[in-house]
Formats: sequence, C-alpha cells, structure tokens
Amino acid sequence: MLTFEKLYSMGHEEVIFISEPSCNLKAIVAIHDTTLGPALGGTRMWPYASEADAVEDVLRLSRGMTYKAAVSGLNLGGGKAVIIGDPKKDKSEALFRAYGRYIESLNGRYITAEDVNISVQDIDNVYTETNYVCGIAKASGGSGNPAPYTALGVFRGMEASATKVWGSRDSIKGKVVGIQGVGSVGIELAKLVDEVGGKLIFTDISDDNIARMKEKFPHAEYIAPESFYTANMDIYAPCALGATINDETINQLKCKIVNGAANNQLKEDRHGQELKDRGILYSPDYLINAGGLMNVSIEFEGWNDYKSRRMIDTIYDTTLRIFAMSDERNIPVNKATDRLAEERLESMKKIQTTYLGRGSDHRFPGSKVRHNKL
Repeated sequence: MLTFEKLYSMGHEEVIFISEPSCNLKAIVAIHDTTLGPALGGTRMWPYASEADAVEDVLRLSRGMTYKAAVSGLNLGGGKAVIIGDPKKDKSEALFRAYGRYIESLNGRYITAEDVNISVQDIDNVYTETNYVCGIAKASGGSGNPAPYTALGVFRGMEASATKVWGSRDSIKGKVVGIQGVGSVGIELAKLVDEVGGKLIFTDISDDNIARMKEKFPHAEYIAPESFYTANMDIYAPCALGATINDETINQLKCKIVNGAANNQLKEDRHGQELKDRGILYSPDYLINAGGLMNVSIEFEGWNDYKSRRMIDTIYDTTLRIFAMSDERNIPVNKATDRLAEERLESMKKIQTTYLGRGSDHRFPGSKVRHNKL
C-alpha cells in the first residue's frame, strides 16, 4: 500500500497515477528528487502481477535514478514511470500519445525516455504530444536507441572491475562472462565482451532473445535459467530484472565480479556486505548502467555520438574511485556509491536558498527555472 510514510522514508516528492480508459492506459510516475534538476528517467512497460508490485518497482527505480544522476555528475534529478500492461498486446499509438499528454501536464518536472519494453517508435509517439522526452529517433534530432550506450557504460565498469581484481582492463580476455538476460542491452554487452576475447555464457526466458543470441554468437553457451547461478563464470552480468542477488542466489555464485546492467541488483542493502565478505567485487549498478542516461542527457544541448561516448568513458575512472573509497572506509561498494551520491546532493541542497529568478531554463526545452524549496 502506498502511504505518506512510505514516501517520506524513501524521500519521494511526488507520485502520479495516470488513467485513460479509452486506450487502457494505466501508468504511475514517481518523481523522487529534483535537487539537481528536472527528474529524468525511463518508462517501462510490464505486466505486473498487482498494482502494489508496480508501485514498489517505480518507487525503487526512481530513487535509483536520483543516485545515478548524482554519482554521474549530471545536473538532473531522479524519476521513473511504469505502464501496467502486456507489451506484446496492449501497445498502441493512442496509449503512448495519451501518456505523452500527461507527461506534458507535468511541465518539465519529469522527462522520460526508453526503458524495458519501450521502443524508439513508442517514444516518438510520446514525443508527438510533449517535448519532455528524449531518446527519440535520430531522424527527429534525438539519439535513438540508448541500449548501445547503456552497454558501453556497463562494459567500462567491467573493465574497472577487471583492473581491480586482475590488474588490467585488458584482462577480460579469456575470462568467462555470464550474461543473464540478452535483450537490447545484454546483447550489446555481449558484443563488447566478444570483441575483446571474453568467453560468453548466457541465459534468458525469451525464445526470441535466445535465438537471436545464438545467431549472433554461435560460440556462446546457453545455460538454463535455473542452473545459471551455479555455472562456472568469472564475471556475472545480470542484465534482466533486479533483486537477483538475494539470500537464495548469493551462496551459489562462483564468480569474482558482479557487473551488469539490471537495476536494483541487490535485493537488500545487506547483500552488498555479503558479497564483500565472500570476496566478490560488486560494480555499483546505478553507476555503470548510467551510460544510457548520460547519452540522452546530451540531447538537451544537441546530441553528438562522440561527446556521448567521451562522457560514458568517465564511468571507468569513477568506478575505480568508488572501489578506492570502499577500501579506505572499509564499507561495501554499494554503500560507498551511496555516500558519493548523497554527499553531492547534500552539498547542493545547502545552496538552494539562492534566488534563481523567473524565466526559461535553456538547458531543458520548454522548462522553467525551478523555484526554491521552502
């Protein structure tokens, strides 16, 4: 159940329920924190078992976006949206255009983009009704599919992890990398691992994804989902849904590194300490999967592939910095990442008594300068 106590405890500013019966639109937008700027985060579509599950997901994901933007040095806040429905049956132009009108009504407090089960075409339909969207098609002046850029950030984190564990970012060569979930991001990550000579094993629950993976990487070994955690691998790369590091799985892992694209990989914060105790290096998911966010953020000033990739390359150094902080403070990596994000947020909150004035904020199309919090 969604309560004010829940919002207070997680730090959310606003949660909006959206309903449009004519096209069966049922969506939830969660704006977590706008200290650093407008909330930006993708929209995902998923057939949630219950509305309570959808609420829990959007609250956790939006909070993660705040931390992702903060630790990545972006001038953006955190938000997320979920559309409740079956992406294979319930999508329509009307649904996404209606959704776009609701996003427009938020007047720039929330800017959306692609996430799980949302395509560039879907986003283009949203864009028909609002400017508060990014990840639009390149033909329309956007950056298109963010998956390759998300995967690049995850790979830069993997190189940092390899440097920490084996002494060199090139040491991924010859290592077994297990990718759990070979959808749009997972298969792009597989490409990068394959290019440097890593050995691929993978799993997925989608027959289409499995077939596509086998076609592109015939030498990659498929492992059934129920056997994947116990498979012999050097790097475990969760690239599907979250909470795969939990009480049931953590003791089954034989890897040295956990480094993947999935959000909220730790079911509970304490699992970060348990990974540390087991000698498994965990790459902070909301840092290394920030490549997609970095990429779409550049659309506000005119998208450029080279500039995007240069920004994403900084994930390597930031990840090493967080590993060093973890060692210096003797805290798990997830706590070190939280501290880095929270320190930036707190420092910015201290200057919010400064009057910003009224008028347009030219960093974001059509948005207004935020007024001071009371």
